[in-house]
Amino acid sequence: MMQGVTIHALRQILDDRGKVMHMLRADDPHFEKFGEIYFSTAYPGVVKAWHLHSRMTINYAVIVGVIKLVVYDDRPDSPTKGRFEEICMGEGNYVLAQVSPGLWNGWKCIGTKPAIVANCATIPHDPAEMTRMDPHNGSIVYDWNVRDR
Repeated sequence: MMQGVTIHALRQILDDRGKVMHMLRADDPHFEKFGEIYFSTAYPGVVKAWHLHSRMTINYAVIVGVIKLVVYDDRPDSPTKGRFEEICMGEGNYVLAQVSPGLWNGWKCIGTKPAIVANCATIPHDPAEMTRMDPHNGSIVYDWNVRDR
C-alpha cells in the first residue's frame, strides 16, 4: 500500500427493511477531524481526476455503484514516489479509502450504473488549497481503461 493511503473495511447492517452503511465515526482511530461531507456522482465510464490537496485529507466511500480510485505519488522524498495505487471500491467492496494531502487522486466509474461517492473531508472546500489536472492531457501518464486480469 502506498504511503499516505489507507483502506478501512466498513460495516453494513442489513435487515429486511434495508441497511445502514457506516462510513466514519469520531471515535475511529483513523478519524482526524470534520471539515465537510459531500457526495459526487459519475456516470459509467466517466473519469474525475486529477486532484491534489495541500491540506485536506480525503475519506472516500462509495455508497452506490463501483469506482476505480487511483492515487499517484509524486512527492519528492516519498519512498513510493512514481507509484500508482488502484482501489476498486463500491457495492462489492465497501471500504473507506483515506488519502493524505500531497497525493494526486481521481477515479473512474467502472460499473454499469452511476456511482455515488461520499467524501468526508477534514477541511471545508477551499479552491486555494487544491490543484487540478486534466486526466488525459497532463503530466501524469495513466491508462484509465479497464484491463482484463
